[in-house]
Parts: sequence; structure tokens; C-alpha cells
Amino acid sequence: MNPLADPQVGKAVKAADRAHVFHSWSAQGLIDPLPVAGAEGSYFWDYDGNRYLDFSSQLVNTNIGHQHPKVVAAIQEQAGKLCTIAPGFAVDVRSEAARLIAGRTPGDLDKIFFTNGGAEAVENAVRMARLHTGRSKVLSAYRSYHGATAAAINLTGDPRRWPSDTASAGVVHFWGPYLYRSHFHAETEAQECERALAHLEETIAFEGPQTIAAIILETVVGTAGVLVPPPGYLAGVREICDRHGIVFVLDEVMAGFGRTGRWFAADHFGVVPDLLTFAKGVNSGYVPLGGVAISAEIAATFDRRPYPGGLTYSGHPLACASAVATINAMEEEGIVENADRIGETVLGPGLRELAERHPSVGEVRGFGVFWALDLVKDKATHEPLVPYNAAGEANAPMAAFAAACKKNGLWPFVNMNRTHVVPPCTITEAEAKEGLSALDAALTVADGHTTAA
Repeated sequence: MNPLADPQVGKAVKAADRAHVFHSWSAQGLIDPLPVAGAEGSYFWDYDGNRYLDFSSQLVNTNIGHQHPKVVAAIQEQAGKLCTIAPGFAVDVRSEAARLIAGRTPGDLDKIFFTNGGAEAVENAVRMARLHTGRSKVLSAYRSYHGATAAAINLTGDPRRWPSDTASAGVVHFWGPYLYRSHFHAETEAQECERALAHLEETIAFEGPQTIAAIILETVVGTAGVLVPPPGYLAGVREICDRHGIVFVLDEVMAGFGRTGRWFAADHFGVVPDLLTFAKGVNSGYVPLGGVAISAEIAATFDRRPYPGGLTYSGHPLACASAVATINAMEEEGIVENADRIGETVLGPGLRELAERHPSVGEVRGFGVFWALDLVKDKATHEPLVPYNAAGEANAPMAAFAAACKKNGLWPFVNMNRTHVVPPCTITEAEAKEGLSALDAALTVADGHTTAA
């Protein structure tokens, strides 16, 4: 699985990268990208012979792990048959991908508009909602990430929005539920749910419900903290949307396709949105693919009225072939069920046990293979281990924690004061325990930056 190391090749790869590749979300002169030689299953490795357990699933997208043979074979077979065709044609593999996705989405979300990724899915969902309602405003939560394109980045709640926020995109942000750091002075999940819904109602009242096209929420907030909504919250948002004629959009780009131990996270909550965005896990990112699942009512808006949107690579045959193979493999191999089982029997108990022993772990939350550890300076006050949006020296405790993970052969997903535990849905019990052991060692480093140290 890990070929012989070849440091000289690694140096050449890195030199070419540094000379010509412009990286996202980065100050180009301050980054040090790791040259990757290969990957398989839950692991990837570099040219120096170091192997890493991928507890990030790259960008929380390799749900079926690296180099799944059935998906690789499907891409190769499709390339030999038909590499590309324009979106306006009917193609077997595109139709089959749409059928398989529609068969797993909740409710009547039976029409699929394909995009190249999650941000484009959000862009088109918002466009559909605005055209369907004739309204302009869209509400989204502060703790959220929806993508880096024009509308999606304005909908995003985290600091990546700030440099691109023109304050003219028709976006209004509100506070979603987060009991551990409640904005509503709640003491129970029931209080948090009730008060968060009341806050949303008040926001809508002051913005004018007749001006609001859509409310978009990540079903489970992803990059901003793996925030699982309290019971009743999503159903409450659904009711509010119905009452005011607002389109309810669920962003399942990160949470969908097995990540939470269900095909879609919405299945945990019994809620059906009007539009659902997806990407990432639909084919584990083997070929870029995303999309919008559309309700019958919204789809009917465009029966006689052209939809003013499209992409050259919408429903690309290679991407659709990889989606078909991915969904079939997930079904045949019980991959969604594995994610559920690993979360219930290994990751959940293991992470809670770590929280009991480490003063740096303030809260554990999640399910399936979608977890977060909220790292703190002080368990009593919930003060984050590093300040919000910390950088440089202020972020040193989290940087030291991440470095300790990598030293122990674990590749973490770190954001602000959190580490997310988001391995592939295919991870085995032994691999999950290996990851927990590496986390245990790394958390001792974080412990050294707490008030208990």
C-alpha cells in the first residue's frame, strides 16, 4: 500500500508546485504543501515514506476512501465509451446517476440539476428560490459555510466571507442553535431550540417575510463546528418557511451520502426541504460533481419557463459514472451502515472517553463519522483554546496540536479551536481506534495550554 520512498521525486514535485501552483485560502509565501505520493483506503502517504491516517477525508469528501476499485474501474470504463457530451443530450450514465440520487433524497426531491461542486449547487439553489418566489433576500446562519462563489460566499457565515462581502447580495445572517455557546442564554436543548426559532421569527418579521426568498441551512453545520441541531429545530424552520411562503434549502454538501450514518442528514430529523444541495460524498470527489435536488413544485416553475442557468460540464459523463459506482458500492458494501456503526460503537464512546481525561476537550458532538472536539482553555468557562479566527502566535496552541497529530501519523481536520473527526465512511474499527490513540497523544499537547496545566 505504501511504495518505496523517493525523497528526490518529492522535492521535484514540491518545487514545481511552489513555482507554478496558486493555492486557495492561502498566503502563497507562507505555506508548505506536503507532496503526496499516493493513497488507498483510509490512508495517504508522502515521498519520504510517512503514512497518514486520513481523519479529514481530505476536505470531508472521500466518504468511500481513497482509490475505491469499483469507482476507479467505472471511470476507466466510461472514459473508453464516452468521455464527454453536452448537458442538453440524454445520456444513460447521467440519467442513472440522477435516478439513484433521487431515489435516496427525502420526499419528492426527484429532479436533479447537476453542477461541478457544492458552491455551484448553492448558487443555483438560491437562483431557483428567487425565481420561484419572485423575492430577493436569503437568510443563512452565522456559523456556516456554503462555498466560495459569489452568492455562496456571501451566504457563508465564517470569516472567509469578509474580504468578498459587498453587503449588497441580499443576504441576512442570523444565529442558529449552539447550546454549548448559546446566544440565547439557554440551559437545555429544548430552550435552545425554542429561543433560536423565536430569534429567527423575529429576524423574518423585521426583514419583511414578503421579501425573503429562502432560508438556507446546513442540515448539520460542517466546517463551522459539526453542530447538530436540537430536536425540533429543523421541523420548526420548515413550519416557519411554510407559513411565510419561503423556500427551505438544506445544504447537504458535507453531511450527505453517509457522513452522518444516513444517506442524508435530513433523514435523522424527518424533515423534507424544497431544495437540497449535494456534492463531496456523492462520488467522494473522484471527479468534480455536485447538484441540486428539486421538489416537484419548484421544478414545475420551469416547465414552460426556461431556467436561466447552466454549466458546460453539468452532468459530466465521467463524474456521473463515478457517482453511479459510488452509490452502488455504498449500497452493496453497507458503507452507510458502517459509518453509523463506527460512530455509535467506536468513535462516539472513544471521543467521550478522551473528553473525560483531557482538560482541553470541552465538548464532543456528532454522529456517524462526523464529529468535533471543541477545545478549550477552561472547561468551566468554555473559553476557546484560541481566540475566534486566530492566526500566527495567537493560534500557536492549535498549530502545536495539529503538528502533534501529524507526528503521530494522523492527518487532522482543524478549524479555529476545534478538531473534527471525519474519517472515510469505510473506516474499520481498528483504524478508528488507531486514530483515537493518536488523538489521545496529541491532546496532551493541547492540555499544556489550558488553565489546568
